[in-house]
Order: sequence, then C-alpha cells, then structure tokens
Amino acid sequence: MSEKEKSLFCGINRVKDAENITELENKHLPFIMCPDEVKSGEPFEVRIKVGEIPHVMLDGHFIQWIDVYFGESFYARVELTPVVTLPEFSLFLVKGGKHRKSTLRVVERCNLHGQWESIKEITVKE
Repeated sequence: MSEKEKSLFCGINRVKDAENITELENKHLPFIMCPDEVKSGEPFEVRIKVGEIPHVMLDGHFIQWIDVYFGESFYARVELTPVVTLPEFSLFLVKGGKHRKSTLRVVERCNLHGQWESIKEITVKE
C-alpha cells in the first residue's frame, strides 16, 4: 500500500478541489439528493448514493457503512454487505427546531480507502 493510500485513513476525506474531482473522489464521495428547502416538522426524502462512478461491492473492496447527520447530531446508519448490497438508499427525515439553516452530513467508510464525507446545506421553513 502506498503512502498516499495510507493517508486516506487519517481522518475524513473530502473533495480537495471542486473544479477538479479525481477518479478516487468520484468513486467514494456520497451524493446527497434531497430538497434544498424543507418544512419544519414534515418528513422529506433523502437519497444517498456512494460514487458518481459506481463503487464496487466485492468481498475484498466495499463500502462498509453510511452514516447520516444533521450537523454533529447522528440520525441514521446503514450497514452494507459486500456482493449482495449496493451503496445507495433512501430514507425519510424530519427536521424541526429553531435553526433555519442546517447542514446534512453523510459519512461513508470504504474498507480500503477510509472515510469520505459530503455535506448539503438545507433551509428549514416554518
């Protein structure tokens, strides 16, 4: 394993240059698909898919889990099994409270390339 690959396990990986996304980033970044604006207290659908280039799910190389947060608050985890699952799913969330802007964070872990994070800002309306 190269020094570059070892460094992938030091913390959470994010896009380094949004104008120049690498193949490794395209295979590992969680894509968050949901409304930019939601109504407080009402459920809304969030679709998550790992990789614009589909990530493999082989016995030796796969996405182990995907976590969903609002800010630092944990909301959900999906654990995956190689070969028989795909690293994509939908869930319904409810956002309430006094904050009118909230950051939806998705963190996933690849067994060979560490943790990867994407974020999406959401506006919460009354």
